[in-house]
Amino acid sequence: MTEPTTVPVTGTDASTFSNRWTTELRASFALAWPLIIAQLAQNLLFTTDVVLMGWLGPKYLAAGTLAGAFLVPFQLTGIGIVGAVAPLVAQARGRGDTKAVRRIVRQGFWVAILVATLLVPIVLNIRPIYLAIGQDPEVTALAESYMFAGFWMLYPALGIMVVRSFLSAFAATRIILVVTIIGVLVNALLAYTLIFGHFGFPRLELRGAAIATGLVNLIMFLALLGYVVTHRKLKRFHILVRFFKPDWPRFREILKVGLPIGLTVAAEVGLFSVAAILMGRLGTNETAAHAVALQLASTAFMVPLGLGMAATVRVGLAYGRGDTEGVRLAGWTAIVMGTGFMALTAALFLAVPHALVTIFLDSSDPANATALMLAATYLGIAGIFQLVDGAQVVAAHSLRGLSDTRTPMLLAIFGYWFVGLPTAYVLGFVFDLRGVGVWLGLATGLAFVAVLLVSRFALRGRLGLMKTLAASV
Repeated sequence: MTEPTTVPVTGTDASTFSNRWTTELRASFALAWPLIIAQLAQNLLFTTDVVLMGWLGPKYLAAGTLAGAFLVPFQLTGIGIVGAVAPLVAQARGRGDTKAVRRIVRQGFWVAILVATLLVPIVLNIRPIYLAIGQDPEVTALAESYMFAGFWMLYPALGIMVVRSFLSAFAATRIILVVTIIGVLVNALLAYTLIFGHFGFPRLELRGAAIATGLVNLIMFLALLGYVVTHRKLKRFHILVRFFKPDWPRFREILKVGLPIGLTVAAEVGLFSVAAILMGRLGTNETAAHAVALQLASTAFMVPLGLGMAATVRVGLAYGRGDTEGVRLAGWTAIVMGTGFMALTAALFLAVPHALVTIFLDSSDPANATALMLAATYLGIAGIFQLVDGAQVVAAHSLRGLSDTRTPMLLAIFGYWFVGLPTAYVLGFVFDLRGVGVWLGLATGLAFVAVLLVSRFALRGRLGLMKTLAASV
């Protein structure tokens, strides 16, 4: 199927062509940079908790890490599901359908409440699950205390994603940045106060960290929601009007688009979780080196992730108004920007790996020598997969702007679990390349998915992904 003829590009000369690319580049960057910094700030929020839990001692840090390792994959899966609000609102905005915007956001809150409610019983079973796989009982009990104090954070966390999706669709991303940075500062103060019992509050230790994180998520949600319902240009959408009125077609549409997104996120998070387990079988040095290299790679990943979020909106807007050229410009601009940035980080990782890993490991301590060497080696490989990682995440988000999520989910699951993971195991343990083999397997899986997703976006017209939404709304 060829792409429908919709809004043509005005002018055919080189100047007009260049102007459209320049305009799209500026619009995408203006939308993306607050999201990028907000993602980095969100990482800092978690890092602050890790540092403060570390001050309690190794046992508490291990328990907090276990709790986070259990909670975060479910939370990210839920965030992926409700993230469907972003492309759907963008498409509705592109069509100029104000009523649909309100209904999509309202049903987004419904989906967030449903998903959080379904996840709560799972995360509250952390103790029996961890004990069943042989985790230390004392550390597991501490992890359970964290979870029981903070499980309710799932509700505001998913609610934040609904409001963020709405704001992103209207290019109001700076408020997201401001609220996130304030959240980081408030979290540091609250966590410090509740963990150690300062300023007249009781010493709650890990429970204090969980309560602080939950309260900060609630504060951030209320701040963003308050901004939307009071802002001069946004309050006209009345997103809370008739909140309890069901709209089952849009409820189902959010789940139809969002569930594959959530499962895609779960597949990728799961791949890296299993990779960490494989590294644990190799030894302490390999595990520590893996953690350092992965933290650096994850930090760089926030940039193409933010660009991808912007691409979902920009592609969705163009798709909603039937602008096939706009879809092409939005998608390819984001892919080029994301891949270009990752090319720079790849060069950095390959050029000065030792300097980067010493940020996390003390090079003056002889006990760290092996871990430092391994971390630098892994980081060099991470430099290789930076390119494909950036390409795959932006391509996936661009396809989400077209509401194309089911096939990308299947491609991602196959690439991660049936290409990347077996390759990691075979290279790492059968060919005895150890940690290097595991990282090469991760790179292989990401490269496989990147090629397929970028190709799918390139062939979107032939694959019938540019069909109009008029019949479905």
